[in-house]
Amino acid sequence: MKHLANSRVSALYLVLVLTFCICLIVANLVEIKTIDLGPLTITAGVVIFPLSYIINDCVVEVYGLQRAKLMIWLGFASSLFVTLALQLSIALPGSPEWTSQGAMEEIYGGVPRIVAASFLAFLCGSMVNAYTMARMKSSGDDAGRFSLRAILSTVYGECIDSLIFFPIAFGGVLSWRMIVSLMVTQAVIKTLYEVMILPVTIFAVGRLRRVEKSFGNV
Repeated sequence: MKHLANSRVSALYLVLVLTFCICLIVANLVEIKTIDLGPLTITAGVVIFPLSYIINDCVVEVYGLQRAKLMIWLGFASSLFVTLALQLSIALPGSPEWTSQGAMEEIYGGVPRIVAASFLAFLCGSMVNAYTMARMKSSGDDAGRFSLRAILSTVYGECIDSLIFFPIAFGGVLSWRMIVSLMVTQAVIKTLYEVMILPVTIFAVGRLRRVEKSFGNV
């Protein structure tokens, strides 16, 4: 990362990093809620979290593995900051007019455990996702097979993420049968999400390449 410290970054890369960080923060805040989707049970974070993998794919493909790693660490740091800020807010004494301390503790009190699980799972899953994309590309996989790289990297990343996240986040809170069900369901749904939105991802990668090349950023 040292050589990135003095290198120039584009405005588009900064927008992608910002969006990536927001996705992680929001996903961590809503992940505590489980939702019944017909016969399946998922967490609310599945609505927003897959976007982080799509952004990860775009960054690796256009800017390279090192830029993706930088983005992942920035996402880690931003999520940690929000978690610490929430816990500080809970600990501060409320005014006499404040009557929702219990609700705040109940909702956000469990966030540190969610975030701790998310940190480890996200770090491992995102790194595996980014590394798989970069390794397949460097092994001679041409640009026309971006779809295959994106899908396979997501499958590997999401499987690692689910295997780490759910036992840590919900062990002792939910039944192990439910945890296994969540692990499988989330990995499948997030991968299907990636497949369905793949045309948008391909368009975004192509557009990013053209714009960044015109400015000499890639």
